[in-house]
Amino acid sequence: MGIVWSKKRAYQVAAILATVLFLVSMFFALQKPVSIQADGKVIKGRVFFASTVGDVLKDTEIKIGQYDKVEPSLNSGVKRGTSIIVTRGFTIKISADGETREIITAPITVKEAINLAGVKLGDEDIVKTVLTSQTFPGQEIEIIRVTEEKITEEEPIPFQVEKTTDQTLEKGLSKTLKQGKNGIALNTLKIIYHDGNEVKREVVDSKTVEEPQNKLIAMGSITSVSRGAQRLNFQEAKYMHASAYTYTGNRTATGKNPTVGTVAVDPAVIPMGSRLYIEGYGYAQAADTGGSIRGNRIDVFMEDRTQCLNWGVRNVKVYILE
Repeated sequence: MGIVWSKKRAYQVAAILATVLFLVSMFFALQKPVSIQADGKVIKGRVFFASTVGDVLKDTEIKIGQYDKVEPSLNSGVKRGTSIIVTRGFTIKISADGETREIITAPITVKEAINLAGVKLGDEDIVKTVLTSQTFPGQEIEIIRVTEEKITEEEPIPFQVEKTTDQTLEKGLSKTLKQGKNGIALNTLKIIYHDGNEVKREVVDSKTVEEPQNKLIAMGSITSVSRGAQRLNFQEAKYMHASAYTYTGNRTATGKNPTVGTVAVDPAVIPMGSRLYIEGYGYAQAADTGGSIRGNRIDVFMEDRTQCLNWGVRNVKVYILE
């Protein structure tokens, strides 16, 4: 009778152990492994199948702020191997229209951040910031307002110079046969502004209102003229502003004492040593220079002060002889 009781007892104990083992296995079977990434840490744990992401964060005492982002969402159910990522909100600055605004947000696109700041973008406005797909802590975004306007303004069309040959005029001399006159163009310009400051202007249309009239100049061609019984063969002729000077005790630029026929010139216009014929003065040689003798100006030598005063300052025709 005692042996039978022992078997019955053994069966009962075995059944209890099996039940406990089943319940323990079910307890672990109903739990799922999850991981949480937050504040630079990774937390691993196990939760029951009915838990939500919000429940898991509450159980691990991870607080979620208004601007924090949680993936998956707080109401999402937890599956085996679920990875929960908590991204904290951060501050970024948006500058536009002379004003800087701060917003707190989790990572979003730059366009979304601008909209969140209440800034409206124009079609041509420029967004100046670091090129990223999403915002990041401390990011600064600058909006450059781009506007444009069109204006019209007149612009002169320069006239051209036409030349013809005059065989009655000495080589080197010229004569204006017809004065030139600029034309007028009416241009349409597009002006682009960045935050009210002009950065570019370009002509987008142009119409000729008045055609230019070219200037016509006759160029001398003859290189030989008669002066009384004399025949002058020359390289070129020039109209020059002539003054007069007399001996002051100083030698010429060539180291000689000046004499009648000595002329001070600008060597850049008349080479030193050139033989000259000066109307109203006669034959001469470029043998001196002077501090005030520049360009088309010469200084002819005369024997005394009275002659210089009588000469004065006059315009003369100068032949540079061959």
